[in-house]
Amino acid sequence: MEKSNAPGSSLGPGGLDLTSAFFKPIQNSDPPIPSNRCTKISVVGVGNVGMAIAQTILTQDLADEIALVDAKPDKLRGEMLDLQHAAAFLPRTKITASVDYNVTAGSDLCIVTAGARQNPGESRLNLLQRNVSLFRHIIPPLAKSSPDSILLIVSNPVDVLTYVAWKLSGFPVNRVLGSGTNLDSSRFRFLIADHLDVNAQDVQAFIVGEHGDSSVALWSSISVGGIPVLSFLEKNQIAYEKQTLEDIHQTVIGSAYEVIGLKGYTSWAIGYSVANLARTILRDQRKIHPVTVLARGFYGVDDGDVFLSLPALLGRNGVVAVTNVHMTDEETEKLQKSAKTILDMQSQLGL
Repeated sequence: MEKSNAPGSSLGPGGLDLTSAFFKPIQNSDPPIPSNRCTKISVVGVGNVGMAIAQTILTQDLADEIALVDAKPDKLRGEMLDLQHAAAFLPRTKITASVDYNVTAGSDLCIVTAGARQNPGESRLNLLQRNVSLFRHIIPPLAKSSPDSILLIVSNPVDVLTYVAWKLSGFPVNRVLGSGTNLDSSRFRFLIADHLDVNAQDVQAFIVGEHGDSSVALWSSISVGGIPVLSFLEKNQIAYEKQTLEDIHQTVIGSAYEVIGLKGYTSWAIGYSVANLARTILRDQRKIHPVTVLARGFYGVDDGDVFLSLPALLGRNGVVAVTNVHMTDEETEKLQKSAKTILDMQSQLGL
């Protein structure tokens, strides 16, 4: 059966087309690129996060070739050899590594995890400026080596750096995205599932906006096993405390800080999160993920080219559409406030 490249659905013969109701298309995106060759993923940065991503991609058999890039040649070669030595226990995958970005040529997906660490007493703006300088040496050679690839930014602050990558790459907006709140939403789903003693995969819940303190928990659209949680509680006159909901959201925001405080860094959860995004994109799964995208024109975010997390339909061409998920007026207002926070940071970059 031939599969259409465009998302579309109707109910009944000649029925109602639901696509336009559920999704708002990405403007100015290029058409899907047909490909029958091997799948190649490049990972820039072989720190704890980069290697957790590479290892998860390997074990999940998501690529025929993985290219690693880092500025430290000895560590880079050591990580490459360590993975290669596990060949007998893994799916057959070619693993290469170099400080030269030519090794990334022909990549389908380029994942950027490299970033400067914050020094004691350093302002967020100064750290951001250092990361922008770093990206000037990363993004252009990546884009030159793989002009048809999709850029997936993981480095923090991910929202602003996704904007920087878009500007520096010259790629169409559908082919530049950030890991955003995909992991935040997983933590959110875990906490709700833990409260209700159900499987987290049966919980539909999104954190949107900034990957950071101004993120927004979309309580109004949460469902468990298809049951809208808050409307169910109200309909059955079951009392709940709004503070309890806020406490769960604050736990999500503080989760990364807690892990970093305990083990020094985060790695495994972001590794699985990014591998999950890679699977959706490269295998054209058409799944919805809360990831960093250009938000202009969505949910009343109309000022400037701000990038933040929204529930987006992802496929082989990157960002296919943004989901028209229900938001209350309060949630929409918080999202717009989050957008302003990010835009204020972007405006200081001079790009």
